[in-house]
Amino acid sequence: MSLFRDDGIVLRTQKLGEADRIITLLTRNHGRVRAVARGVRRTKSKFGARLEPFSHVDVQFFARGSELVGRGLPLCTQGEIIAPYGSGIVTDYARYCAGTAMLETAERFTDHEGEPAVQQYLLLVGGLRTLSRAEHAPNLILDAFLLRSLAVNGYAPSFDDCARCGVEGPNRLFSVAAGGVTCGECRVPGSVVPSAEAVALLSALLTGDWTAADMCEPRHAREGSGLVSAYLHWHLERGLRSMRYVEKA
Repeated sequence: MSLFRDDGIVLRTQKLGEADRIITLLTRNHGRVRAVARGVRRTKSKFGARLEPFSHVDVQFFARGSELVGRGLPLCTQGEIIAPYGSGIVTDYARYCAGTAMLETAERFTDHEGEPAVQQYLLLVGGLRTLSRAEHAPNLILDAFLLRSLAVNGYAPSFDDCARCGVEGPNRLFSVAAGGVTCGECRVPGSVVPSAEAVALLSALLTGDWTAADMCEPRHAREGSGLVSAYLHWHLERGLRSMRYVEKA
């Protein structure tokens, strides 16, 4: 029997029995972890309030054996708030929808429990921090997070040079199957021709050029979001449930 300590973001919770919950977290050192939190649904439990989605917490686990992720679920025995990002997210519908999509994306990209995913973890922490502080439009923060999540998982799209032959851009033909923009010689059936402004916006979001991204027009942001959603859907092989609410926010 072993004790483990780590910090993580609460991705989601599930009811278990009459008073318990299964907590899914993305942790710094152990990747995605599911653990049982006993008694957190009781009205007098202060511990339960710390284990809500969007919370950045320092948690202690009790596991049978020498590994945190094994045959059975570990117990989450202690938790301290590092940053309550949820308080700045759940009060605004657009931010809440964007944040929910970010949590679902992080869980989908860490499908093997117990495998460290430090870059994905740091992206999520930074994204939720930015979202909770309302530093930029929620849809732009979400698209930046999605693009960077794709990049750290090996699916970085190209928005300038041809994704197939590498010919220097700007190139305007966009194909999710090809991995971004392509030249005329490498055109893929089903390619679309987005506006130059939408492509420039996505490039700015991927590289962190917020000065350029914040100046975009709403119509170009919507166009860019459609490309990001299609690209993410292609690589995840199915869409995010939460994206349907993002589109209505």
